[in-house]
Amino acid sequence: MPRPRIVSFLPSATEMVCALGLADQLAGITHECDYPPEIRAKPVVVRPALPLETMSLREIDAAVSERMRAGASLYEVDEPLLRELAPDLILTQNLCQVCAPSGNEISRVLQSLPKKPEIIWLTPKSLGQIFENLREIARVTGTLEKAEAIIAEGRARLDFIAARASAAPHRPRVFCLEWVDPPYGAGHWMPEMVDLAGGIDSLSRRGADSVRVPWEAVVDWAPEVLVITPCGFKLAAAIEQTGQLFHRAGWTEIPAVKQGRVFAVDANSYFARPGPRVVDGTALLARLIHPDLFEWTGPRDAFARVKSCAACGGPFSCQPGDCWCDGVKLSAAAREKLQAPHDDCLCPKCLAAAG
Repeated sequence: MPRPRIVSFLPSATEMVCALGLADQLAGITHECDYPPEIRAKPVVVRPALPLETMSLREIDAAVSERMRAGASLYEVDEPLLRELAPDLILTQNLCQVCAPSGNEISRVLQSLPKKPEIIWLTPKSLGQIFENLREIARVTGTLEKAEAIIAEGRARLDFIAARASAAPHRPRVFCLEWVDPPYGAGHWMPEMVDLAGGIDSLSRRGADSVRVPWEAVVDWAPEVLVITPCGFKLAAAIEQTGQLFHRAGWTEIPAVKQGRVFAVDANSYFARPGPRVVDGTALLARLIHPDLFEWTGPRDAFARVKSCAACGGPFSCQPGDCWCDGVKLSAAAREKLQAPHDDCLCPKCLAAAG
């Protein structure tokens, strides 16, 4: 079978291509494609049309909504570069206009290409459909045996997680926050992940788009585990964004806040992208929901417990397990100055200033 030149318009598709051992056939990627690390030097064909790095979360939400109402694209495709790369296969999606170029936009781009490539549309709304997308790519590229091995391993891991979680005496109330300002609940495959991991998220929409959720509904749901998983962001940004919740009405009354079970996660790696690593994301959720039943053996920067600093009020993270500052003692003068009741309620900056 000929080895097709592949252009990916979607980070999750890029991950699938590499998982199938086809990284050397990947001719072009998007600005968001960052995994595995060795593909980052590939030519970038797709970039955002909005200056996202200078915008607040609310500004991004408003701008995205406005452009979608106007029928304007959220992405810019480098058409001269795409013609130069002359792909045989383009991987894109028609699921979420916020995630990648889609629909009519792709049709317009194709008209400019002298050679019409094959298009695979990836539109998963569940874990099973994510696996099927991997099969679709494998069928076209002659790597079906590799795909079936990946799928079998993933399903076995998910079955193990579900079986162990089902033995828990209690299924905690969970809320996965996919956008902080304004708040959005989880959609598509995320509710299924929570369910397999042994939690209940009644504010989510299984197999459907993520939608805005009134903050009052979050407080009324009283989640026992709150997971901050902002679409498009990694852990450091998720930690920072959590601070925007601290002053919302009812925040301190949420059980997850009272019990220290507010977690920020690397959403890009484990939740937002419908690729092979959603299996790891399900394992991570299981650890956060049932820490007595599950360990996390993945990267340490996959998640962090988030607290509010008693001195400056800003968000800061605790390492998995014991608090990062266990064993650190404040002087009596520093304690009086900061009026902090607990050593582990100070962020590193304030702790260093007080020491």
